[in-house]
Amino acid sequence: MYTGTLKSKSSGLKIVYRNTSLKCSVVRRRGADGRIPVRTLDRGASSSAAAAEPTGYPGGPYDTSLLVKYEHHVARHIWFGEERGPKKELKVAGHGLKLNSRVPLALPPQMESWVSRSGLASLQRTSLNKIDTNLVSAFVERWHLETSSFHMPFGEMSITLDDVACLLHLPIRGIFWSPQDVTEELAVELAVDYLGVSQSQAQSHVRSCRGSYYKLEWLYDIFVHHRAASSWAYATRAYLLMLVGSTIFADKTFTLVEARYLLLFRDLDGCSGYSWGAAALVTLYRYLGDASMYSCKQLGGYPTLLQCWIHEYFPTVGKRGENWNPAGNCGLPRAMRWSYRQGVLKVDDLRPILDELTPTDVIWRPFEDHRAWRVFDEICLYRGCLKWGETVVPYLPDRCLRQFGYRQYVPSPPLDCMMATDIDVDWISYHQSVVDVIGSSSVATTPSEVVDGYLEWYYRVSHPRLVPPHRDAPREVPVPVYDVGPSDPDWARVSTLIRRYLRQVNAEEEDPQFSDLFEALHISRSH
Repeated sequence: MYTGTLKSKSSGLKIVYRNTSLKCSVVRRRGADGRIPVRTLDRGASSSAAAAEPTGYPGGPYDTSLLVKYEHHVARHIWFGEERGPKKELKVAGHGLKLNSRVPLALPPQMESWVSRSGLASLQRTSLNKIDTNLVSAFVERWHLETSSFHMPFGEMSITLDDVACLLHLPIRGIFWSPQDVTEELAVELAVDYLGVSQSQAQSHVRSCRGSYYKLEWLYDIFVHHRAASSWAYATRAYLLMLVGSTIFADKTFTLVEARYLLLFRDLDGCSGYSWGAAALVTLYRYLGDASMYSCKQLGGYPTLLQCWIHEYFPTVGKRGENWNPAGNCGLPRAMRWSYRQGVLKVDDLRPILDELTPTDVIWRPFEDHRAWRVFDEICLYRGCLKWGETVVPYLPDRCLRQFGYRQYVPSPPLDCMMATDIDVDWISYHQSVVDVIGSSSVATTPSEVVDGYLEWYYRVSHPRLVPPHRDAPREVPVPVYDVGPSDPDWARVSTLIRRYLRQVNAEEEDPQFSDLFEALHISRSH
């Protein structure tokens, strides 16, 4: 095996090309599904895996033991120029504008007490008015349900429990809700008992929904009616169900919420015991997994959570408005920091931008200035399954350790949630899991530090880029070796913007007309 190195003068990014002919014999014949058969036995691969002759894909993954559903993933199709449909972006359910009209400036004190104790009060103000569907779609294309993470050019990242706690101020400790089937008949009974509507009214409404659902608009009307009549319990249940149905439990209908969620609010004094943060994350993970498949054209869940997460971690990607500076905030949920600004970049414009991102383009720990209001909870490092209702997803912080300030190592294989039987017990006894996750690592000396060999492993089991350099011939994607960039987020952003411009104009450092910009780039990278 031989290794060659090329270094871009404009970006400071070294690309290492490795001839792997001694390690991997690649048959350059693409199958009907885009696969390239591969024979390999490398670090982390078992002899049984080699005997099974796993098949790889152009651009990766070359080892398919990790992303077992990649054949159906949208990224595989994008590599060959195949789009989901005439519209490249997903259809996204956002209720921000409706909530602005439905959430009153102040609730009656009788209701305010229940809403505040529920742990859901922050959801009244966190929604973006609109969603940048192109920006959100570009990140969804990098999500993988096997790992519950976004696969970026420099490794994996994810939306964590800590992100939910800081962005939405939802409680992350608490119990999971177990599933309960609700028939149309039971949906009617629940509406009569807990929403205070007549039997005939409930029957007519559920019938119009064609299933065990309630319309969000109907719930708002019930809330208004009972508030005027001072029927505070009925009004509060309708209000909270409308609130979660428009935010963390938003589905792809845009107009309905499942009737079974009313069961969460039967006891208004006891609903504070749920892990609402985990509920939001499980729901979003589930919809991200669906939307990452080529056949899906729509995203459910709470898109505000995803878009605000992007704004916090990727300061140079997308367009956003800023309502206040983090240093001067007064303890509000961090999602309220951001406001919608219409982006000009489409999905296919954003793909190569994401492909070129380096670790210095990321603010790895964006919430350190928010700890006065949300102290880091070690339960966020729990590795295991999260569940809400019948939905179970893997939560794997060992795959995104840099977001917690630790050096990233090659993580363990993902969990098989289908085999998990004691999720509630594992959640309660999370301490050993946390020890296992961070015990194999150490505190990072630089924000984006990884162990030797991590990127080589990652580029073998993942697809680090979505846009191939040449569509006519599949080839291995070179493994980058990133120079250490600025440690200060503001200097990192300056460095990124200068570097991006120099790339766009194909600038050379020897060219006198760009000498000042290159000097500014070097200065920014030294901070």
